[in-house]
Amino acid sequence: MLKSLKLRAFLIIIFLVISIIYCLPNVIEPKGAWKKYLPSDKIHLGLDLKGGMHLLLELDTVKLLENMVDRKFNAVKDGMIREGIRFLALDKREQTLSITVVADQKEKLYNLIGKEFPDLKAGSTKTEGENITMEFLLSDKELSHIKENAVHQALETIRNRIDQFGVTEPTIVKQGENQILVQLPGIKDPQRAMELIGRTAQLEFKLVDEENIGRYTGGNPPEGDEILNMKTRNRETGITTTTPILLKKQALLTGDLLTDARVRIGGEFGGEPYVAIEFNSEGARLFDKVTGENVGKRLAIILDNTVYSAPVIKERISGGKATITGGFTMEEAKDLAIVLRAGALPAPVKVVQNITIGPTLGQDSINKGVKATIFGSVFIIAFMIFYYRLSGVIANIALLLNLIYLLGAFSALKATMTLPGIAGIALTVGMGVDSNVLIFERIREELRLGKTVRAAVDGGYTKAWVAIFDSHITTLITACVLFIFGTGPIKGFAITLIIGMIINLFTAVFGSKAIFDWILTKYKPRKLSI
Repeated sequence: MLKSLKLRAFLIIIFLVISIIYCLPNVIEPKGAWKKYLPSDKIHLGLDLKGGMHLLLELDTVKLLENMVDRKFNAVKDGMIREGIRFLALDKREQTLSITVVADQKEKLYNLIGKEFPDLKAGSTKTEGENITMEFLLSDKELSHIKENAVHQALETIRNRIDQFGVTEPTIVKQGENQILVQLPGIKDPQRAMELIGRTAQLEFKLVDEENIGRYTGGNPPEGDEILNMKTRNRETGITTTTPILLKKQALLTGDLLTDARVRIGGEFGGEPYVAIEFNSEGARLFDKVTGENVGKRLAIILDNTVYSAPVIKERISGGKATITGGFTMEEAKDLAIVLRAGALPAPVKVVQNITIGPTLGQDSINKGVKATIFGSVFIIAFMIFYYRLSGVIANIALLLNLIYLLGAFSALKATMTLPGIAGIALTVGMGVDSNVLIFERIREELRLGKTVRAAVDGGYTKAWVAIFDSHITTLITACVLFIFGTGPIKGFAITLIIGMIINLFTAVFGSKAIFDWILTKYKPRKLSI
């Protein structure tokens, strides 16, 4: 018995010391030599406690598929020109490409599609004289695959942007088929963060239509052209104006070939911030080709269908470096560089839900939650001492161990504490007390049967163990289900409950029993204060 008691006491003290060490950074800031050896992670506070932003974003899958079909359209067109396939018409509608060729070109077209575009499946075929119109469409499986990949790409892109923005402990998870949940605790500029997250950031380089720009007077643009707005900022007044500009519709270069984007100041731009960009080897080759073939023409730099600048190409530009100007403020230039480095979203996102929680409300929630837990704990402690006397003190010691172990586990696992998490702590306290009440009532029954104190304590723990174990396991299963299927605060509640139930089994049974055994071994009482 003595050997077993020493082992249990050793485990209780070791777990207590480890828990206190992990709890320390929440109370004091380790300094000097201690900083090297003590853990530095604190318990992270969730959005409802720290304040911040809760965003539910939805990927525009309609626009996504439109973009995909546009890319397929251009790729198939380039492929037919490259292979020398004579086509009479090439049209697109929804997820379908319609191609009209002369009959003797049919096999060449099928070979091209089968070799380079296996994700396109053949649809209906219509023959009119010597001409054949064939339809090719994206399969349902391919469409599903495109949507799934797009959500994952959007998830990573948003995560990269937020990481560079400097938000700590963000929550960015997929929700449903095409939605993304974003939680940013402690964010100080919600509007700037939302603009940064929501920008599609599709960078394109297109030529200005110099031939028609002078003759264009409004209405529909000439075939192969488009009209976009160009932003211009007055350096003296700081006022931004937009003017329409006529561009060639075909993009000569896109932002997916970028490798870097950095903010620079000064130079030929009058001390204003601008964004210096660098292309990869393929982008550098294309940029060299585009600038070499269009010397003297204006090349528009477009981000999300807004023209930021349209400088004249003075000479061939080699080396894969370019600049984006637009009268930016330093903040605008930094945000532009972030979205360009992080990459473009595969399609626009729209905000389905936007909740901003102020830090004052979060602090108020902390204060109320902590007060409720303290008042509840004090009431329980007083009740246990009043009703169960010395045995109630033992139960309270086990309860204190429970709370220290729980906070230590939270710090060690870098878990996030939420308001429902505080509720989970209160529930864990209640479960711990309930376990001790079951044990004490069984001990009382054993004493009334005339058993000795040691026999009554052993019998009480043995008989109560099954009921305690069953109640904890069923609660643990429920908490696991909440964790798997829940989101946000529900997960916080579930995590607290899972950790709490495991620790509770240890302290309520193993811990309190060790204290009882120590008292019985050392003092050998004939009566038990219960």
